[in-house]
Amino acid sequence: MSIQSINPATGDVLENFQEATAGEIDGILQAAYTTFREWRHRPFAERAKKMREAGRILRAGKEKYARTMSLEMGKPIVQGEAEAEKCAATCDYYAEHAESFLTDQLRETEASRSYISFEPIGPVLAIMPWNFPFWQVFRFAAPALMAGNAGILKHASNVPRCALHIEDIFREAGFPENLFRTVLAGPEKVAAIIAHPRIRAATLTGSESAGSKVAAQAGREIKKTVLELGGSDPFIVLEDADVSKAAKTAADARLINSGQSCIAAKRFIVVEKIADSFLERFVSEMQSRKMGDPLDRQAQVGPQARDDLRASLHRQVEESVKRGAKLLLGGRIPEGPGAFYPPTVLAAVQKGMPAFDEETFGPVAAVIRAQDEADAIRLANDSSFGLGASIWTQNRERAERLAREIEAGAVFVNEMVKSDPRLPFGGVKRSGYGRELSEYGIREFVNIKSVWMA
Repeated sequence: MSIQSINPATGDVLENFQEATAGEIDGILQAAYTTFREWRHRPFAERAKKMREAGRILRAGKEKYARTMSLEMGKPIVQGEAEAEKCAATCDYYAEHAESFLTDQLRETEASRSYISFEPIGPVLAIMPWNFPFWQVFRFAAPALMAGNAGILKHASNVPRCALHIEDIFREAGFPENLFRTVLAGPEKVAAIIAHPRIRAATLTGSESAGSKVAAQAGREIKKTVLELGGSDPFIVLEDADVSKAAKTAADARLINSGQSCIAAKRFIVVEKIADSFLERFVSEMQSRKMGDPLDRQAQVGPQARDDLRASLHRQVEESVKRGAKLLLGGRIPEGPGAFYPPTVLAAVQKGMPAFDEETFGPVAAVIRAQDEADAIRLANDSSFGLGASIWTQNRERAERLAREIEAGAVFVNEMVKSDPRLPFGGVKRSGYGRELSEYGIREFVNIKSVWMA
């Protein structure tokens, strides 16, 4: 079976790749396990030197890598360069901190000495999405390799060039030949890879349906998983907010990566008192963003990654309008080639509409009016998701109080939600479980071992 790299801005096939056979996959996994058994004993200083080199390679090649992201999944090239830089910073972060995160922890007991050690577990399968084709991988790979594990990447089938670039980066950085490998395969082969005796755990970033399947498959094999799934992040604007700043940031938060981000703000919950003022500014900000060829450095919104994804997004818009939402901007598929979808604003959105209930994975904003603070928090939490949230208020004590009431893995005050290697990243409810990044992320795939010495 062939895996295709297709340019979503033009529909052109860029390259065909041959899918790995079952025998080839077995060979990759066996080699990764053999390599892991030696790598786990390498000192942290040696691991760190190679990880810093991976960061250097990313920075030196960021234009090349960003171009590949643009061509394969439509990311605006300036955002692709920033993604490569962020990956490099994460390599540096774990090169510096991994050893301290995993150092033995002494415990006072009746023993003469007792402590907790953090030891690698083996090859970890990473099932990664197309929307941040480098970042999603490096935020897994940097901590996993620094912890002493091996990494197996099953990337989304529409970004094979990105997947192979990442494998090459680790090889060029001096990591052992088979420590990090890419497997070019379709989703139908994931279950067999999870079941392979050399795979010790799996991590997935993707949809609810994909997460549910992977969790079930790993559960049958009694293998640990970390799942980072969808989101319908609330962006709450209270009456004492800086409305102009909130509106500008709201557009940034909705249109990052052409709206194709799990932590992009999606439901804009605005208290009635300032709703009209916010909405006027927000529509203007959304309208001002340039949509175009992702290789154009002026483009702020590129195409959707695939035609079927655009069609699904448009269905959500049309169904929401049928149920009473008001279309204020966009909402129409443009003529011409490419999977483009314009910045779109829906007002009068309510529960029961796809724009409220579902994740809208594209440049579609749902504006929801709240009566007051309490109603805004109720609306924010009235979701099956719980990934991130943004609260806008100039009262710091109020923000601290409300942040604790939000059901989400992260709350940002007067700022858009973003991931940062210094902070744990993940969600609750149907947004998944487990954490990536920070010291919590590197400890997800280690054996937390208790040692008691009489």
